[in-house]
Amino acid sequence: MSAGTLLPDNGTSNTAKTSARLAKRLEHVGFSDIVKVRNRVMELRASGHAVHAFHGGEPFFPTAEPIKQALIQAAVEDKTKYAPSSGIPALRKAITEKLRTRNQMQDVSVDDVIVTVGGAHALWVSFQAVLDAGEEVLIFSPYWTPIADMVRAAEALPVFVPTEEARREGLAKTLAKYTTPATRAIYYNTPQNPSGVVFSRTEAQETADFAQAHDLVVIADEAYEDLVYEGEHVSIASLPGMAERTITTYTFSKSYAMTGWRIGYAVAKEPFMTGLKKLVLYSTNGVTTMVQYAALSAMETPLADLYSRRDEYRRRRDLLVNGLLELGFECTMPQGAFYAFPRSNRIHADSREAAALLLDKAHAATIPGVVFGAEGEGHLRFGYATGLEEISAGLKAIQSAF
Repeated sequence: MSAGTLLPDNGTSNTAKTSARLAKRLEHVGFSDIVKVRNRVMELRASGHAVHAFHGGEPFFPTAEPIKQALIQAAVEDKTKYAPSSGIPALRKAITEKLRTRNQMQDVSVDDVIVTVGGAHALWVSFQAVLDAGEEVLIFSPYWTPIADMVRAAEALPVFVPTEEARREGLAKTLAKYTTPATRAIYYNTPQNPSGVVFSRTEAQETADFAQAHDLVVIADEAYEDLVYEGEHVSIASLPGMAERTITTYTFSKSYAMTGWRIGYAVAKEPFMTGLKKLVLYSTNGVTTMVQYAALSAMETPLADLYSRRDEYRRRRDLLVNGLLELGFECTMPQGAFYAFPRSNRIHADSREAAALLLDKAHAATIPGVVFGAEGEGHLRFGYATGLEEISAGLKAIQSAF
């Protein structure tokens, strides 16, 4: 065969066609639609428009000075070398004490704690450690949008359990309706993003009983544990028989205004902890050493300060929700987190259309409810982690535009 003779195209002759592709497990993993809203907000601000920012999910207050100084001091003292990939011992010890006293996890030890690059990283490694291809995870819906994609990235399948139905019909009855032989785990988030729902102790116990009866793992997301306005926060891992089958994830982002610091932690027993350690080791090899010393300082924040911030959030919640009600929105008062989830039909039945109209006409940025799952359609997420004046101005802008 001469050098100029063409070979038949059997799918292997063009390396670009076979090598320049993503792994198949990422085909069903997307990007959050929230990014699109942020981009539109930036466009409007770049054009000189003021935007009423109800779309965000960051605390309204800055990181406390002692936390900042702890990072600087750690750098000055040359605490800049590799730290243990699971976290520095002092921080893990402080977290363990907090879990015992505030989360009522009486039998937790330092060996059950691992430090992660934020709460999202804790959730990521949890799903990767637990799930095999084709297994299913029960997710109360509406839900924080990255969760379904994290499950899909583990080659597993998200199964959505309507929270409203579960609370009306009973959690166990509703979970049973969506459970199959492939069900492996329950994602249990309280307080919930985006709805502000706080599961009661009775509901936590009902979920725990169901998990034990069906031999399921629970992956608990307690990012907003310090923002409960009515009722109590119950860590499901603290209930009898649950420590051994629960991975609980936390973040410093919400309680301590440390969103950009990227630090969180997970709590689990064996064999799950071995899996978490492997995944943290080979994904990040741990958290930035100086940031861990800053987090150690954060753990020393007086409870009175946390309660004071919670009261400030309550003021913002009441101002926003009562304002929305006065404008004709249907809205349940959220029990926790820092989001309100009113119905969108005051503006438009389609939540994407409603969000677009609010942004274009009132320059009020919200998140379409459908972003948080089919059960969120017909709603809008308003964040109230912002200034009181900003909330009032945003409400006035909506009133003027509609």
